[in-house]
Amino acid sequence: MARNKKFDCLEQVLEEMSMVGFGPSSNACIELVVSCVKSQKLREAFDIIQMMRKFKFRPAFSAYTTLIGALSAVFESDLMLTLFHQMQELGYEVSVHLFTTLIRVFAKEGRVDAALNLLDEMRSNCFEADVVLYNVCIDCFGKVGKVDMAWKFFHEMKAQGLVPDDVTFTSMIGVLCKSNRLQEAIELFELMEQDRKVPCAYAYNTMIMGYGSAGKFDEAYGLLERQKAKGSIPSVISYNCILTCLGKKGKLQEALRIFEDMKKDAVPNLPTYNILIDMLCKDGNLEDALRIQGAMKEAGLYPNVITVNIMIDRLCKAQKLDEAVSIFEGMDHKVCCPNEVTFCSLIDGLGKHGRVNDAYRLYEKMLDSDKIPNAVVYTSLIRNFFKCGRKEDGHKIYKEMLRRGCAPDLMLLNTYMDCVFKAGEIEKGRALFEEIKAQGFIPDVQSYSILIHCLVKAGFAHETYQLFHAMKEQGCILDTRAYNTVIDGFCKSGKVNKAYQLLEEMKSKGHQPTVVTYGSVIDGLSKIDRLDEAYMLLEEAKSQGIELNLVIYSSLIDGFGKVGRIDEAYLILEELMQKGLTPNTYTWNCLLDALVKAEEVDEALVCFKSMKDMNCPPNHITYSILINGLCKIRKFNKAFVLWQEMEKQWLKPNTITYTTMISGLAKAGNVAEAHGLFERFKANGGIPDSACYNAIIEGLSNANRATDAYKLFEETRRKGFNIHTKTCVVLLDALHKAECLEQAAIVGAVLKETAKSQHASRYW
Repeated sequence: MARNKKFDCLEQVLEEMSMVGFGPSSNACIELVVSCVKSQKLREAFDIIQMMRKFKFRPAFSAYTTLIGALSAVFESDLMLTLFHQMQELGYEVSVHLFTTLIRVFAKEGRVDAALNLLDEMRSNCFEADVVLYNVCIDCFGKVGKVDMAWKFFHEMKAQGLVPDDVTFTSMIGVLCKSNRLQEAIELFELMEQDRKVPCAYAYNTMIMGYGSAGKFDEAYGLLERQKAKGSIPSVISYNCILTCLGKKGKLQEALRIFEDMKKDAVPNLPTYNILIDMLCKDGNLEDALRIQGAMKEAGLYPNVITVNIMIDRLCKAQKLDEAVSIFEGMDHKVCCPNEVTFCSLIDGLGKHGRVNDAYRLYEKMLDSDKIPNAVVYTSLIRNFFKCGRKEDGHKIYKEMLRRGCAPDLMLLNTYMDCVFKAGEIEKGRALFEEIKAQGFIPDVQSYSILIHCLVKAGFAHETYQLFHAMKEQGCILDTRAYNTVIDGFCKSGKVNKAYQLLEEMKSKGHQPTVVTYGSVIDGLSKIDRLDEAYMLLEEAKSQGIELNLVIYSSLIDGFGKVGRIDEAYLILEELMQKGLTPNTYTWNCLLDALVKAEEVDEALVCFKSMKDMNCPPNHITYSILINGLCKIRKFNKAFVLWQEMEKQWLKPNTITYTTMISGLAKAGNVAEAHGLFERFKANGGIPDSACYNAIIEGLSNANRATDAYKLFEETRRKGFNIHTKTCVVLLDALHKAECLEQAAIVGAVLKETAKSQHASRYW
């Protein structure tokens, strides 16, 4: 069974053995576990040991240690701990080495408390920690950010009489460098080098990397020279460390110079060439990247899949997709086969730049080559199909992923939910938020941010508080984006005080408010006429060095304009123009509306001219504001000129514009034009409101077109609109003049009924 890896009948055989009093030999037990380990079937190996325990057998010591060692490589800490405790129950003597293996895995997973508990347990069993264990603790605890704890182990080790070796020093120096505690790393390095005849190459490499990561390249080069002076020739690893850091800092020319210098001391290897190719592709310099690739082949090194993946990924990011595809198609599959990363990079690159059909064809090619797409590939395909407006294809990809047995991760579900919301499928978006929980995930801060942001945009801002409370209850730590989303939701739902409190909380937690944060709160305050507070926030944002945008200035112009503080609105307009911003149509409309409401129509017309002079195109709202203003001051002819100008611009008037213009023309005595406009409005699918009907009835009545006016009177009543008392009086007079007595009687009855209802409402 072990040799053929077929365990279907194993439980039956073990049960029979148990009944007749036999047990599997140590060799048989070890062979069962080893065969599973070799096949990477670690869970099956664990289950085999548990099966033996079920039938009261004693699995072999080596079976336990072999499986624990294999599980440590894949960080299955809980399974390891279960096996470890079983060994103790069976009376097996566990060693320091076994404790070290477990502590390493728990520490690397960031499960610090569990690792420390194991350390305490080891000491309580009278085991003395050795240099290897201390080195593991320093390295693992340091790498998960517990630098002070790593220092503690370093000093404790010396206090126990153990001498730190090269690994100890190198690990501690590396931990300090990664934590940006460079000065401490330098001091420790100098301490290590005292009285040392042969330099430790690993420590030099680590220190060189530390200097490079901090951008201190002169010190890194100095350390290289110091290593040479001590008789130790720097290895290719030393130079690769410097090249990696130069790449991160974008110092391409300096990297090329170091590459030439390194040939005196070390032979460049495959990673060296990959680092340079990566830098050149990032810089968009494909020619030189191919030249380096040629030099690599001349040196007897052939590009591996990592080289190809670097080039494809960087070229996609530089939008050089044809070149990326060319490299992919030119791969010699006998020497270098594309892997999952190759396909993923190119699928994502093609999709992001609108070539979704090409991306999907590559996905099909990936399936044909027996490569299994992961959640990252599906996330890219879903996102890019939705981005191109092909939401049905996006939904199909998600279903196909589930059909193929690929489990979605949280990032995919968040992305899919975001896409669905943006496509306007609100209920499906809500369902996906619930599906996150159904799939066994806990929604994270990004999940909530997407949900709140999209619901606010869809007009459900009132749900913000409930979702914010759920997020807090779950223990989500808000980042800047989440704060901005929730603050915007509070402002849109009228909870401006809560938004203001959250802004203060954001600052106290060390998150710098952005232009989006200030924009949301300033807009919220402006809408509820708390303009002085809004302006103070504007000044605060400027003092923080935040580049204010047009949206913020427009919110203030709108707010000041609506309460009649025109001078302040003008000052803000001047300020935004001094900042180099250009007012857009919305900004001008805010100012024009304020001027019209303040009956400064002539000033509004001057602003309208300025707007056109600045090549800012008016929209139908601009014309509606001005037409309304002109009609208010009875400049009907000028309003009609603007109406005609609007029609020439192919702008579609709304109901308010039509009503205003029809009423204005009727009052000016241009009844034919008013009636023609009214009929055209209905013919174009417009739905006149009560004001529109009353205006045209009055106009027709005054023009002695009583019959036409009465027809519209009947139409108005059929549609359930209110007939104004004044309209009834004017129509009644016109009908009497035209001797339409029967119709006049009906209008008179409606007038009496209207008067009675108005009297009753006043009485109550």
